[in-house]
Amino acid sequence: MLRAPRLLALLCLVATPVAAGDLAFVTCQNGDAVDVIDIAAGQSLGGWSVPGKPAGVAAGAEAVFTVAPEAKTLRRHDPKSGAILAETRLEGGPIGIARDGPRGRVFVSDWYNARIWVRDAATLAPRAELPAGAAPAGLALSPDGQFLASADRDADAVSIFDADTLAPLHRVTVGTRPFGLRFGPEGRLFVANVGSDDVTVIEPETGTVTATLPVGARPYGIAFAAGRGFVTNQYADSLSVFDLGTLAPVATLETGEYPEGIDATPDGRRILVANWFDNTVSIIDAETLAMLVSVETCDGPRAFGAFVLGGTK
Repeated sequence: MLRAPRLLALLCLVATPVAAGDLAFVTCQNGDAVDVIDIAAGQSLGGWSVPGKPAGVAAGAEAVFTVAPEAKTLRRHDPKSGAILAETRLEGGPIGIARDGPRGRVFVSDWYNARIWVRDAATLAPRAELPAGAAPAGLALSPDGQFLASADRDADAVSIFDADTLAPLHRVTVGTRPFGLRFGPEGRLFVANVGSDDVTVIEPETGTVTATLPVGARPYGIAFAAGRGFVTNQYADSLSVFDLGTLAPVATLETGEYPEGIDATPDGRRILVANWFDNTVSIIDAETLAMLVSVETCDGPRAFGAFVLGGTK
């Protein structure tokens, strides 16, 4: 349940423009809301009402996209006001989302029907559907826009597509129950396997598994900053940190309770972690690994996707 001051802040921000610094747009599944965080200030600006238990999120300068699984709804929001610019119902089990800004598309995973919806980013009209493995969850687009990847949880596999032509390229066996995944800055794909407590590393061009990294209990999400990888461990209340060059472990950091979504600021200086059971977001210095601040959010922050948007302030 939302605390009274947080509920008031949510209601107020619906009509209040947001400042232009680096911002985090944190989906709160229990609270039916998105919390907007000023990263430099280390404080919440309030949020938006988003009915339907939102989980997936993809933030862009032109729009912030949310996926609400209970309402089966994909929404396009104005990033400054939270106003809904477009919305559509997706019959199935929408959960994960990835944004393809240059091509004007968004991809949404369908948990129940082993497919990926391809939608127009402006109108949310259908463009195509792609076949995936059983129970696709996390989606990721490579930094160069060449590859799209889907974590197919119940298939213990990852599907890789040509992001331009949408042609299927590889179906790669990974660890048990992959859920979150992300391409590293140099192009390799990192997959968090919640059932086997490890991360699979894949070369997307060939679909070759090149390494398997042990991490904490129930790894969920992955982000990269300062030449390191950061993995949220749900059951361990921790963050596993490894070196991107050698893949050797660097540290294990304490987080809030049940960390899930994770992202980095565009300058690579900060890591943000959404702690679902604590109703907080941890902001961490990516270089020193120091915990800088814990920001209170709306109820049940998940932030499943790329939820940080760089600003100009």
